Amino acid sequence: MSSRVAVARLERLQGQLTPHTAPNPSNSSYSPSLTAQNTGASSTFERKMRVCVTGAAGQIGYSIVPLIASGAMLGPKVSIDLRLLEVAPALKALEGVRMELEDGAYNILEAVCITSDALVAFKDVDVVIMVGAFPRKAGMERKDLLEKNAAIFREQGAALDKVANKNVKVLVVGNPANTNAAICQACAPSIPKENFTALTRLDMNRARSMVAGRVGCRPLEVQNLIIWGNHSSTQYPDISHASAPDTSGKRVSVRQIVGDDAFLRGPFIEAVQKRGAAVIAARGQSSAMSAANAAVEHVRDWFMGTSKATGEYVSMAVTSDGSYGVPKGLIYSFPVRCHQGTWQIVQGLSVDEFSKEKMRITAQELIEERDIAFKFLGISK
Repeated sequence: MSSRVAVARLERLQGQLTPHTAPNPSNSSYSPSLTAQNTGASSTFERKMRVCVTGAAGQIGYSIVPLIASGAMLGPKVSIDLRLLEVAPALKALEGVRMELEDGAYNILEAVCITSDALVAFKDVDVVIMVGAFPRKAGMERKDLLEKNAAIFREQGAALDKVANKNVKVLVVGNPANTNAAICQACAPSIPKENFTALTRLDMNRARSMVAGRVGCRPLEVQNLIIWGNHSSTQYPDISHASAPDTSGKRVSVRQIVGDDAFLRGPFIEAVQKRGAAVIAARGQSSAMSAANAAVEHVRDWFMGTSKATGEYVSMAVTSDGSYGVPKGLIYSFPVRCHQGTWQIVQGLSVDEFSKEKMRITAQELIEERDIAFKFLGISK
């Protein structure tokens, strides 16, 4: 099936909302929800959003789609037209994922499309969560991994540029996430640069959970912990501005409660940086459930906003505007506040010399990654 025919077929099916369509062995299949056939059903929703998950048959994809379908990401008043993108050999497994979504009877799930064609998956899409990426294999050099993923994200960026909603919001989860986001962004020039982000919420959640265990509070009570830089072992988890409740319930700095700078600047940082590797060592596979949860939280805050009442901020890898000395244009994790689909880097935070050096190291790694990938693709910085 050609891309043009596939897109036309998708549009026709969206308009008709006919009963379940049998899987198409070529590359696409679209299945409207039974609830969507009731003409009165849509009146219960404020709007519909088209959401795509790439690499949807994998572990993270399998973990994230029920969260999206349940309303955990965009709320119970938004109906979801869900697009699941995979490579052709995985479409059979993806059909099983779709069957489970139907069996889950999710009220907000309006339709599910499974496809191996990015032009179908991205047609008029509002949100894309890019989970699919080429995994690092034994003996593979970093340069080889970057080049493999550069080719994937060049193609997907070009597809977004061609058919997606021009205000589409993109979250890259597949590693190397920051650099993959940069590639995708460079290959989709008609989409605003600020609409491309990468996931460091998982690192933030790991760090706040570790702090909570140390100080004896709930993870969500740890606020304003920052992840700077790359989603890699050079990331810098920074507690300089983090706070948590003490035993009396008064909010004080994490540094004051812990009272051990040697720990916070040594074992704590290393534990967060190496947590992903520790998970792989324990279960033989990379983080999936926690990554899916973090991705949903990232998108939810992006659309619904961070707390104005508390002034809390979260960590997202976004395009640098030069803040804190980070080279302009680099996709780098910063503390941000979000409001109705926009983000803003938090300004005016004090940064000591220890932090500056950690931030410089992770920025340098990102520059090197970007340069390797862009050189391979023939993209000028």
